[in-house]
Amino acid sequence: DKEMYGSAEWKERVEKWKVRQEKRGLISNDNGGNDPPEEDDYLLAEARQPLWRKVPISSSLISPYRIVIVLRFIVLAFFLRFRILTPAYDAYPLWLISVICEVWFAFSWILDQFPKWFPIRRETYLDRLSLRFEREGEPNQLGAVDVFVSTVDPLKEPPIITGNTVLSILAADYPVEKVCCYVSDDGASMLTFDSLAETAEFARRWVPFCKKHNVEPRAPEFYFNEKIDYLKDKVHPSFVKERRAMKREYEEFKVRINALVANAQKKPEEGWVMQDGTPWPGNNTRDHPGMIQVYLGSAGALDVDGKELPRLVYVSREKRPGYQHHKKAGAENALVRVSAVLTNAPFILNLDCDHYINNSKAIREAMCFLMDPQFGKKLCYVQFPQRFDGIDRHDRYANRNVVFFDINMLGLDGLQGPVYVGTGCVFNRQALYGYDPPVSEKRPKMTCDCWPSWCCCCCGGSRKKSKKKGEKKGLLRGLFFSKNKKKMMGKNYVKKGSAPVFNLEEIEEGLEGYEELEKSSLMSQKNFEKRFGQSPVFIASTLMENGGLPEGTNSTALIKEAIHVISCGYEEKTEWGKEIGWIYGSVTEDILTGFKMHCRGWKSVYCVPKRPAFKGSAPINLSDRLHQVLRWALGSVEIFLSRHCPLWYGYGGKLKWLERLAYINTIVYPFTSIPLLAYCTIPAVCLLTGKFIIPTLSNLTSIWFLALFLSIIATGVLELRWSGVSIQDWWRNEQFWVIGGVSAHLFAVFQGLLKVLAGVDTNFTVTAKAAEDTEFGELYLFKWTTLLIPPTTLIILNMVGVVAGVSDAINNGYGSWGPLFGKLFFAFWVILHLYPFLKGLMGRQNRTPTIVVLWSILLASIFSLVWVRIDPFLPKQTGPILKQCGVDC
Repeated sequence: DKEMYGSAEWKERVEKWKVRQEKRGLISNDNGGNDPPEEDDYLLAEARQPLWRKVPISSSLISPYRIVIVLRFIVLAFFLRFRILTPAYDAYPLWLISVICEVWFAFSWILDQFPKWFPIRRETYLDRLSLRFEREGEPNQLGAVDVFVSTVDPLKEPPIITGNTVLSILAADYPVEKVCCYVSDDGASMLTFDSLAETAEFARRWVPFCKKHNVEPRAPEFYFNEKIDYLKDKVHPSFVKERRAMKREYEEFKVRINALVANAQKKPEEGWVMQDGTPWPGNNTRDHPGMIQVYLGSAGALDVDGKELPRLVYVSREKRPGYQHHKKAGAENALVRVSAVLTNAPFILNLDCDHYINNSKAIREAMCFLMDPQFGKKLCYVQFPQRFDGIDRHDRYANRNVVFFDINMLGLDGLQGPVYVGTGCVFNRQALYGYDPPVSEKRPKMTCDCWPSWCCCCCGGSRKKSKKKGEKKGLLRGLFFSKNKKKMMGKNYVKKGSAPVFNLEEIEEGLEGYEELEKSSLMSQKNFEKRFGQSPVFIASTLMENGGLPEGTNSTALIKEAIHVISCGYEEKTEWGKEIGWIYGSVTEDILTGFKMHCRGWKSVYCVPKRPAFKGSAPINLSDRLHQVLRWALGSVEIFLSRHCPLWYGYGGKLKWLERLAYINTIVYPFTSIPLLAYCTIPAVCLLTGKFIIPTLSNLTSIWFLALFLSIIATGVLELRWSGVSIQDWWRNEQFWVIGGVSAHLFAVFQGLLKVLAGVDTNFTVTAKAAEDTEFGELYLFKWTTLLIPPTTLIILNMVGVVAGVSDAINNGYGSWGPLFGKLFFAFWVILHLYPFLKGLMGRQNRTPTIVVLWSILLASIFSLVWVRIDPFLPKQTGPILKQCGVDC
């Protein structure tokens, strides 16, 4: 850092440090006539400070918020009591349906609201991290990181996007020997393989340019497209010239990638052939061997300045017919094993192929938590928020998910930690192996000698017993981990060593000299193979908490072992996907994986740097957005119907009850679609029939209705105050909650039930039509899907209901307008929430596609005709209808 400052600036900075340390009492202002302390003393004192701190939300913001939540809960209870005890007898079926829906909405609100009771923010100190672990003249002590990037189909996930993600990783502000990037190609595509080779070659020029000029972001596509003053803070005289040359080279790189993509559009009859003339092993994507290719690194090519680059590894796991491959979760687990054999970094960063590193110091941000000497050992992962590029200014379909990432996740961070959202997450490798977090021993209670010995026995016997039990439990791990303990804050923490590596056969041979208890414990070492699979090298790596490889390892032998651990039969009869790694059983494997870790007692942290750590792309088209939400909701339904459901799994563990509420909410929310659909239909029915779900209100009951609406508004306003979320983002989130609820969530419930209970896997096909090639052109692209039918039908029903209700009021005179306003309010509530959906149907030409109109009018007409035919509110006559004829006889 000293080189970056002039001598006067450096002295001023040291003086400021001196004042801060004196205020904290870390150094004394009086040196007793001795020489003033050296600058290194001040730096050392600064390095001893915490690497992060909690930033509590001001009580003036959070206290009113909590008070309003409690008041809303009370008002809601009285409101539901009134609704249940005062039925509308003239519209009893509608009243009953509406009350059931309102009770469910109250339950879902509790699940969503109370986990947000303790929101917190966190702040990191990157300068202290550098002072503590990157001291001049000493080896760099920052933890190594293996970065996982997963991709499947290069025609749907363009290679240029994956290449940008890889380039941003290789150029990250982190020691090059501490970073290794693994790219999982689950489609065994030669296009991905060739484009990665081109990316590795371009990285030799791009990485030194980024580090020399400290540019952000370090993904070239997004750096060169930024509409900002790129000369700001740039003082190097050659910057403009080098930037212009680099932009030209990047454009040439893009042309080469585009040529590869063009050649890959049509597969030759004899299959793909590599440059040396041999057939590509992955020509059959469902039946091919495992493939590994290592680029760059210490043994690979250097950059143009002659410096080492981070290692880049291409991995395509073996696939054979008849084996379950478990999609993304299986690919991630294969990367866990490959990386453990080749590099074995103690930390793992997981990224989707379209999520690039937007903040080059993002890994350092995570290390401030994971390398904390006290807190870091209990952390399973550090989750970053997802931020997105290329979304329209108004965020019509709530693609940014601002309410979730800036409100819900901050609330969870105050409990046991945020949920894992599938990308932008730095893991502790030991947590992925299914180990429990280290347990701190409780300080023994104070005792005195004044009590009789029998009393002490009553008090202390249980402690001795529990101590013996703990010794037996820890014996297994103690044989593999070093027994040195480090004392911190008055507690003993067992620290596992990274040096010893044991052969299972040697352990078995040495059983004779142990007592019966120890012998039975050692015999259980054979369970390691049943747990982790038949790989001694991988098993040895799982026992090294601080990572690294054993001395004297042969790179050729390691590659062979890496090929072995990605074979399709490796996971059979092991605990992979059940207790270890990414958990199988749902298309949303991220929720399951984080849930299992929290159940074991691990904690997680939510890190929100000022500059977003990662950025990705999101589908801004209506149909694609609905299918994305459908996939998430389907995964939640699968978890709900599995043994890992938070409603009944993990009791007796270490999952906090508010954290459990949050997980229950993540798997229950799709079922809200059924009452939501019914509730959105009720206003139209009321307008068409002239009935209403609420009887005539007295003044007292009107107050409860008014209090409920005011509490809902107050909760939203106060939530926006402490979180900083804009009212537009909040309203877009509310609108899409209704749009997704009556379409994607509804289909997910039925598809999940069919898949889990009947074994029927239903897929909804999407057919794309042409769109204009302009900015946000995809926003106006229409793709037909069955998900569009229910919301469109609701809009038509409510609009028809509004017209019918107003017409009826005009015909019946002034007295009928009063009851009409309540019905119109609910109908307009539905239409307003579905308004973005209506705009999406209209497209750029403001014209709804004919097929959607036909289907929706057909369904609305059938519903109306059936209703007129059965009309449940007319009294049933059993005899002749008798009326006065009106003639005076």
